[in-house]
Amino acid sequence: MTLCFSGHRFYVGADADEKRLTVAVRAAYDDGYRVFISGMAEGFDLAAAEAVVRLRDEHPEVRLVAAVPFEGHYADPRADEIVVLEPKYKRGCYYRRDEWMVDRSTRLICYYDRSKGGTGTRYTVKYALSRGLEIDNIFRAGELF
Repeated sequence: MTLCFSGHRFYVGADADEKRLTVAVRAAYDDGYRVFISGMAEGFDLAAAEAVVRLRDEHPEVRLVAAVPFEGHYADPRADEIVVLEPKYKRGCYYRRDEWMVDRSTRLICYYDRSKGGTGTRYTVKYALSRGLEIDNIFRAGELF
């Protein structure tokens, strides 16, 4: 079972947020998820990848997949697999990366505060809803729009 992450770049990982993220990742593991996909953007994506790495330290069967929108974009070398979706930056490549992640997942863990600055996260959440994914918003449980 596979899940993906999406969240704001300005995510700073306050203690309460980090605890909710860790709890959500561990709950997903307990539900049978073993493959976790991160878009590897600054902020929430990288915090989520770190949470997965900590989980993998305890459970080596866990896999972290880095979904990189284009060659040269940041990717975590601790990922078990790195998928590069475009050879170079192209308009819309971040949305294509988000669709790729959602299309391979059954759950989305997000940090979505409904702000207008989070267009990528809003797009990903809406796309995940249209694809029928279970969504866990750690910003505010049960609130999306």
